[in-house]
Amino acid sequence: MTTDLDAQIAENIATSLGEIPHPSLPKGSNIYGSTKLFPDFQAEDGETYFTLIHGIPHESSVSFVAILQATRALRKGFESAIYLYGPGTLAAAANRGFPTTGDAGFPGELNMNNSLETFIKEGGTVYCCRFGLALHGIREEDLIEGVIPAHPLDVQDALIYYARKGAIINSTYNL
Repeated sequence: MTTDLDAQIAENIATSLGEIPHPSLPKGSNIYGSTKLFPDFQAEDGETYFTLIHGIPHESSVSFVAILQATRALRKGFESAIYLYGPGTLAAAANRGFPTTGDAGFPGELNMNNSLETFIKEGGTVYCCRFGLALHGIREEDLIEGVIPAHPLDVQDALIYYARKGAIINSTYNL
């Protein structure tokens, strides 16, 4: 029975694979259009871009994409700042990795860390809520170099500060 069943399954696999070629297009084929709808805006003098991140790293792409957007704004000439609060503070922990700090236990594990380091190195400002750190068991000395610890009441006042500066504000939030 097992031999007949194994043979039938193998035949079904061969039939399934033969129904549609995999992959149907060679590597490098366009499957989406590339027309950009809006101009590639650059910052005008004094323009600011402010990003709030309240998202759990690796739980979704929201936090990572927000860092990439803040970096892109920085490269367009905007004064760009990121404020990590709540679970977003987890993104600023320099002591991440497996089996040792700095080692990626899986591809992409340190994407957010590396992106924050790049953002800071290129001139961006990163604030990190001390209360969020405490909630998630991160010490200030565990922060990525250049991340600025901030008082919990600074979250709202930073938002007011950047809003009064006329900043473009990107607020991300996920649970």
